[in-house]
Amino acid sequence: MSRRKGAAAAEEEEMRKRGAGRLSAEHVPVEPGALLEEIRRMARSLGQVQLMEICGTHTMAIARAGLKSLLPENIRLISGPGCPVCVTPAGAVDELLRISSIPGVIMASYGDLLRVPGSRRGDSLLRRMAQGADVRMVYSPIDALEMAGKHPDRQVVFAGVGFETTAPGTAACLMEARERRMSNFSVLSLLKTTEPAVRALVDAPQMRECRIDGFLCPGHVAVITGADSFAFLPEEYGLPAVVSGFEPEDLVVSVYLLVKMLAEGRPALVNEYARLVRGSGNPAARKAVDAVFAPGGSLWRGLGEISESGLAIREEFAAWDAARQYGFCPDAGAEAAGCRCGDVIRGLLAPQECPLFGLACLPEDPVGPCMVSGEGACAAAYRYRE
Repeated sequence: MSRRKGAAAAEEEEMRKRGAGRLSAEHVPVEPGALLEEIRRMARSLGQVQLMEICGTHTMAIARAGLKSLLPENIRLISGPGCPVCVTPAGAVDELLRISSIPGVIMASYGDLLRVPGSRRGDSLLRRMAQGADVRMVYSPIDALEMAGKHPDRQVVFAGVGFETTAPGTAACLMEARERRMSNFSVLSLLKTTEPAVRALVDAPQMRECRIDGFLCPGHVAVITGADSFAFLPEEYGLPAVVSGFEPEDLVVSVYLLVKMLAEGRPALVNEYARLVRGSGNPAARKAVDAVFAPGGSLWRGLGEISESGLAIREEFAAWDAARQYGFCPDAGAEAAGCRCGDVIRGLLAPQECPLFGLACLPEDPVGPCMVSGEGACAAAYRYRE
C-alpha cells in the first residue's frame, strides 16, 4: 500500500539487515475482497486456526467491522488479555472501594473503571459515589493532579490502569507532582506490561485446550515499545505475529499475513502498522517510564500473579505512591459469583458461551468487566451480536 512507503521502507530495510524473523507487509494485495479470497484459498490447506488479538481496540474494531463473519469457518479470531480494565482483578477493585471510603480521599480514575464491580455484584466505584464517596471521572492523570491543586485540604488518589500506552502519561504526571511538591496527590499504579502476560498465556498448561496459532499484536502498545518487542513470538515460540493497525483494511491485511505465514510454514514478525510504529518504538516515552516505574509482580484476572508484569512506583517517588500510603493487598481469590471473564480473557470461552451473557450480565447491569469496558470482549459481542 502507498502509505507504507518512504520511512516505513527504510525501517523495514533496517529490520532485514538485522534478520531474525521479520517480514515486510509490502506488496500485499490492496483490495479487501481480493485479500479475503486469498485467505479463503489458503485456509483450504489448513486445519482449524485460532488467531488471538491482544488489544481491546482490536476486539471492538473486529466486531464493528463484522470481520469474523467474513472469514472461512476454520479461521477463528479470539480475544486475549488486551483490555486493561478487564484484566484488573476483582480483588484490586475491592481495594479501590476500600480506599475510596477513607475520609478525606477523592478517588479519580477513567470512566470504565468506575463501573467495574468488585467481588460483590453491583459494588463499584460508581455505586460508592452514589452512596456518598467522593469518586470522580477524569480523562488523564493530569486532570487528577489539577484536581489536587484545587482541593489542597483533600487527598486525591488517581487509580491508573492501562498498558504501555498509558504508562508514559502517568510517569509524566508523577514527575510533575514531584516538581510541584504536591503532598496531597498520589497514584495507585495498576499499570501492566504486555510481554510477560503473553508469555504466561502461551506457557500456561491449560492453554493446550485453546491452541493459539498466531497473534494480532497491539499497534498502540507497539508505538511505545516498538514492533521488535513482539519478536519473541516467532523467535522463541514459532508463532507468527503481526503488529496491526485498527482500520478494517489493517485488520484484513493482518489476518491475511498471519494465514499466509501459517500456510507457508514461515512464522515471523510483520509490522503492518509501519506508518506509525517503528522497530525501536518511542525511546523518550520508554525512558520516562523507566525513570518512574520498576517491573514488579502483578495480579491479572484469569492469569493470576505474573512476575515482572506490573509497573511499580520507584522509591524516589514513594511520597506519591498510594499503595505505600494506604496499603494495597488485593485478594487473589476474590471474584463475583458466576463470572467467567477470566476464561474469556484467556480465549478459553467465547463471550456467548458464558451462561450469564445477555441474561444476568448486561451492559447496564454487568457481573464482570468484560461486559463493562468499551474494549471488553463481552461488550463487543453483545453490542454487535457476533
